[in-house]
Amino acid sequence: MGRLDGKVAIITGAARGQGEAEARLFVEEGARVVMGDVLEAEGKAVADDLGDAAVFLKMDVSKEDDWERAVDAAKGLGPLNVLINNAAVTHFASIPDTSLEDYQRVIGINQVGTFLGMRAVLEPMKAAGGGSIVNVSSIDGLQAKNGLAAYASSKWAIRGLTRVGALEYGRFGIRVNSLHPGGVDTVMGNPVGMDNIDEFYKDYPIPRCGRPIDIARMALFMASDECSYSTGTEFVADGGWNAGQILKWLPGAD
Repeated sequence: MGRLDGKVAIITGAARGQGEAEARLFVEEGARVVMGDVLEAEGKAVADDLGDAAVFLKMDVSKEDDWERAVDAAKGLGPLNVLINNAAVTHFASIPDTSLEDYQRVIGINQVGTFLGMRAVLEPMKAAGGGSIVNVSSIDGLQAKNGLAAYASSKWAIRGLTRVGALEYGRFGIRVNSLHPGGVDTVMGNPVGMDNIDEFYKDYPIPRCGRPIDIARMALFMASDECSYSTGTEFVADGGWNAGQILKWLPGAD
């Protein structure tokens, strides 16, 4: 028995990184998955590897029509129970150096994409008798860093969307929670492919960078019936980043 036996999920940003890890783990645990991403070749390759349990859909999450196509694809697999709003981009620039176009691009994918996904799945999840929506925010939706004006704005907004969704959808048996990864060794989290990425995390409680499977396992729990009494809340998988940083010159560091 898999933890997601009989469930159908839509996972966005599923061609690589966290989304790919989630798609692979969900299929392993018994789900059938619609994988949405703009990266067509990579996404098709993953779906082909997963076999009949996965369908790839070229998808821009900021477009309403693409969400309609994703829901239709899910209907071909069975009643829709799970949505993982994972697709995201980032942009590194100070506020004065962030153009309106760059800001709106990040907001359109990260924030608007999450909103459109939540809206698109309401009726099919109601028809299925309930479900779970996992909105992937970030550690930067709980705190912030310089140079991340657009990204942090979008990830903080996802927290608000999540809570409103929990309040509006709960009576239909639909749970809405946010997932907050810390640093993760993906193309976005490690864009230059550093082999020594763990070195940058040596002063955090768990002194390593996160792996995509770390986040996928949290998403699995949130999507499963094991999480049936949690909604409108934040699940953090950050190696203790949000707890603080170990300062070597204070007691308790060794």
